[in-house]
Amino acid sequence: MTTQLEKCHQFKALHTQSEAWVIPNPWDAGSAKLLAGLGFKALATTSGGFAFTQGKLDGDVGLEATLQHCAALSAATEVPISVDFEDGYAEDLDTMAANMRRLIATGVAGFSIEDFNRERRELYSVAEATARIRVAVATIAESGIPLVLTARAEGLLRAGSDREEVTERMLAYSSAGADVLFAPAVNSLEQLEAITSRLDKPFNVLASFIHEASLKELAAAGAQRVSVGGALTWACLNPLLSASREMLEQGTFSWIGRVAAAKEIRSLMGLA
Repeated sequence: MTTQLEKCHQFKALHTQSEAWVIPNPWDAGSAKLLAGLGFKALATTSGGFAFTQGKLDGDVGLEATLQHCAALSAATEVPISVDFEDGYAEDLDTMAANMRRLIATGVAGFSIEDFNRERRELYSVAEATARIRVAVATIAESGIPLVLTARAEGLLRAGSDREEVTERMLAYSSAGADVLFAPAVNSLEQLEAITSRLDKPFNVLASFIHEASLKELAAAGAQRVSVGGALTWACLNPLLSASREMLEQGTFSWIGRVAAAKEIRSLMGLA
């Protein structure tokens, strides 16, 4: 059994390699085991994908369910798990730190904190957001477990911010101690290169917004880590919708001939 400390060291090492790499986003323990079995070296949670499994919208799943989810994924796999921890589930810094301590106890190897206030539905000021990164850095240090902290600048995605503002925010978060920087909604290789050329920490790009680009092209533009958010969850829903509509509308079951082989799935999950 790989310990949490070992997973953290493995996760940090991935961020020092010269090649870019993909960190896919499972939505439950089964999909996490399957992705790990396929050979991915680390996994990241998706708040939207997990919310779907609860029949809720992204952002509507509370702290307790999220912590249970993180513990389940950590226990299910031998690879590092990084968590989309939204805004720490608290505006108050002391409460946020307490929530982070509980998250660390689930066995994860890293987490992200975003600069979007989920209650007020607006960006934290740069000063507020930077202070929150400092609290996260201090909380990790106090734990004695070297988790990887990702700082998320949400301006492109949620606030119509321009590239310059988002870049300046990430530079501030880097100075505050973040290990990885992330700005969802970077939507072109040109924009990606313009942003990463000014950064001093590994950058995570969300492939969903530049899905026509290859891993090699994303790396050439400065990405170190590539995630897919909830896209794998939504990709799996297309066959479900198609099969269900066939049964409802045609009364046929041809989709059964296209299902995954149970033997292969069990093998990849380590259940054979």
